[in-house]
Amino acid sequence: MEPLLIALLLANAVFNVVVWPRFYPRIANDPRARDAAGKATAFLIVHTVLIAVALLLAVASVIGAIAAMVS
Repeated sequence: MEPLLIALLLANAVFNVVVWPRFYPRIANDPRARDAAGKATAFLIVHTVLIAVALLLAVASVIGAIAAMVS
């Protein structure tokens, strides 16, 4: 069971690091990202937070995988 846990945690980390940051340029260039004054809208803020959370989960997954390997 432990090797499966390690593999799943590492797969999650790789997925989050590879997939989510690629969305940021598209989101930042979307017309909904900024208002007429150039200020960031809720659309940009929410999507940026979602990407940040995905990257934090990737870090937590790597830490969990390492902890499972050590124990």
